[in-house]
Amino acid sequence: MKVFQQTVYSFKAFKEAIDHYSERASYYEGHVCRGPQSINLTFTEAAFALLVPVALLLAPGALESGDFAGFVTNFAFYAVFSAIVLTALAKVMFAASGMMLADDALSRVREVMDAPTLPVTGNPQAPSGNSVEFRGVTFTYDGADVPALEDVSFTVPAGSTVALVGPSGGGKTTAASLIPRFWDVSEGAVLVGGVDVRDMDPHVLMDNVAFVFQNDRLFKASILENVRAARPDATREEALAALAAAQCDDILAKLPDGVDTLVGSDGTHLSGGEQQRIALARAILKDAPIVVLDEATAFADPENEALIQKAFARLTKGRTVIMIAHRLSTIVGADEIVVLDRGHVIEKGTHDALVASGGLYARMWADYQQAATWKIKEVA
Repeated sequence: MKVFQQTVYSFKAFKEAIDHYSERASYYEGHVCRGPQSINLTFTEAAFALLVPVALLLAPGALESGDFAGFVTNFAFYAVFSAIVLTALAKVMFAASGMMLADDALSRVREVMDAPTLPVTGNPQAPSGNSVEFRGVTFTYDGADVPALEDVSFTVPAGSTVALVGPSGGGKTTAASLIPRFWDVSEGAVLVGGVDVRDMDPHVLMDNVAFVFQNDRLFKASILENVRAARPDATREEALAALAAAQCDDILAKLPDGVDTLVGSDGTHLSGGEQQRIALARAILKDAPIVVLDEATAFADPENEALIQKAFARLTKGRTVIMIAHRLSTIVGADEIVVLDRGHVIEKGTHDALVASGGLYARMWADYQQAATWKIKEVA
């Protein structure tokens, strides 16, 4: 709630969801499962105890028939057998649970593997320049009733910086994800260098766009391999230079094997801000002319954010930049600010022009300044 600057209404919805889950879980346990589970445990866990009264009833007959030794042998057999059956049943139940979990995991893998691939043009076109343009873009997620973006149009000239801002759920991340063609638009077109991304070779598009998202994760590999994932043919020296440009020298200094340290091994775990700096090093090494930054400082503490901002300066120099940021102070100097709300562009302009217009951005800026200067006052 705090990181993404959500309101008290979001917290209220979160609490109501927890309360509802608690009520349903309590009802399911007390009214649905209690009776059947009690019967199940009675006949499985107490199977041996049920043999005792049966043995007491049959013992007189065994004494009269003179086959008491056989009776004792049979009783011992069933007593031992009942315990073995109980263990076997428990294993069957655990195996069934494991099979259900495995089936769920496989269904998720199949969902990914069966996802339709984006079509690749048979006559790819080469982009001319590094501009980015949204031309009447409408996009709806599968299964959604309302478009995430609707008739969105704006242009990012080559070498300029355009910031996307707006309330949560406005469509900022969706717009950023359409540039590297994570999805195809429903209507309209996204153009890179004057060419529809659907008419470009996917490898050429990926070579032209570097992106750093708020939830970037590192591979379980060395820091060096994580950085070189952007350009596998890069030399060790080039990777180290990219790490230095991303302000990662202090991270490498504390790692046991420096740049060759395996992420996640021997207790080596990086904070969110440190992971973002490694991701920025990856983007710097890629050296793509177009950079997409989506809330890249969302999980950073103040110290990491200061270092990330220095890395931004190196990464974005001379490049076309599309930036999403919830800290409005980081986009004040953008060449243009595009305000998205509920999938629509409602304002465009520079920071000063938007503040003077008194619209949504002006209200957001006033709220941001108030939050930035908030402090606890001493109470007498």
